[in-house]
Amino acid sequence: MLAKNSRVPLTAVTLALAAVAALLVGPSPDRPPARAALLKAPAGHGPAPAGGTAVTPAPGPGGRPGAGSGLPGATPPGTLPPVVDHGPRTGNKVALTFDADMTDTMRRQLRRPHPPSYANLAIVELLERERVPATFFLTGKWVEEYPELTRRLAENPRFELANHTYGHAAFTPRCYHLTPLPRREMTRDVARTFKTIGRYGGRQTRYFRFPGLCHDRTALTELAPLGLTVVDGDVVSGDPFATAWQPIVRAVLSQVRPGSVIILHVTEANAAMTDEALPHILAGLAERGLAPAPLSEVLAR
Repeated sequence: MLAKNSRVPLTAVTLALAAVAALLVGPSPDRPPARAALLKAPAGHGPAPAGGTAVTPAPGPGGRPGAGSGLPGATPPGTLPPVVDHGPRTGNKVALTFDADMTDTMRRQLRRPHPPSYANLAIVELLERERVPATFFLTGKWVEEYPELTRRLAENPRFELANHTYGHAAFTPRCYHLTPLPRREMTRDVARTFKTIGRYGGRQTRYFRFPGLCHDRTALTELAPLGLTVVDGDVVSGDPFATAWQPIVRAVLSQVRPGSVIILHVTEANAAMTDEALPHILAGLAERGLAPAPLSEVLAR
């Protein structure tokens, strides 16, 4: 399967975001190209199962490759991970997913006299107050920087926790301006992140999202021992580096359908308008008869 980043995005908004991000000191949050395939099975590995993600339990002791038996997104270790964009187009459920990026550059910024915030508490408080389910794709370094907030997320029965790598490095040679991760470190990076997140308990999953949604067959092969499901998304919010909330709302509500996986960010400093957009997104979903649900429910067959 070709790398996602080999597809040139066609929208002016995506191109503009990529250009802006390349000029910034901080790292780029995810900016996925839009597409709507339900499940992309790599060539040579048979047809994709209809209706959602494979959830076959992956046996293995905790903390080692293949751990996570029975968790949402678990797949047989040693098989190429399925790649999911959205769930079945029936019913009224959609998934709100929030990426929590953290790189070494971002960590250095947090050590400055006037550090930025890469934890948008307003988003978490709104979700808690309105009892809205959500799934958080956490980097290991973000968890280490915000342990109390991670614990708060884990203790909420409406929130699921998923894996977004340890340090938001690229898993392909060219992925925007992210630093590439050597192939020999890919498996260990993701396994380490599952272990870091797993210490907090709560609604753990075996869902994983690549930084920038950049992946190829090599990256998928390296993650095969971990028994996971790769989750991209079919609704591009455009919240990274947005300067107003209205375009974020329009982007989400113009793309969303039953079964959609909406990609947002909880990293306040480089997605500063997401908390302002979120109430309008929730209202727009309700007007369309769509209800947020945990990712595992949206992807369930």
